[in-house]
Amino acid sequence: MRFALARVVAAAIVVLAASVRADPGDDSAHGADKGTLGVGLMLGEPTGLTAKLYLKDDQAIQAAVGSALIGGGFQLHGDYVFHPYILQSRPSFVLPVYVGPGVRLIDYTSGRGGDSAFAFGVRAVGGMLFDFKNVPLDAFIEVAGVLEYEFRDGAGAGIKLNAGAGVRYYF
Repeated sequence: MRFALARVVAAAIVVLAASVRADPGDDSAHGADKGTLGVGLMLGEPTGLTAKLYLKDDQAIQAAVGSALIGGGFQLHGDYVFHPYILQSRPSFVLPVYVGPGVRLIDYTSGRGGDSAFAFGVRAVGGMLFDFKNVPLDAFIEVAGVLEYEFRDGAGAGIKLNAGAGVRYYF
């Protein structure tokens, strides 16, 4: 039941992200050359699907949904990220860093004494993006600190860590 609800929520986020249009006056490389919506795979915490929608050249909404391998369960998170610095810019790629706030929902289903528990948290994410100029792909690595509240007797608030890497194809 919870897994089915999580699938519906994930599908709604993807549809919502796809329906949002980037700023039409933005002539960035993302809008002109490779599109503003990227979808791909992520390995880490979580391992699953990831999507990123550029709103402006230096601002985006990103999300991931998948299995929480370390925590044991199903995780969904979304972030609003800024790309404030470019570390390298070459003819074939750009290497920006990104930071931003986000939220995380997780349904812990194993590794917790057999009990199932739901948790909500706020994230602070930072990462590096390897953004190819000639092909509609990017690769990323990120780390996020999570302050979460677990809705289970005796659990309460805690600090967690998410980390992952992945690739996205842009439409």
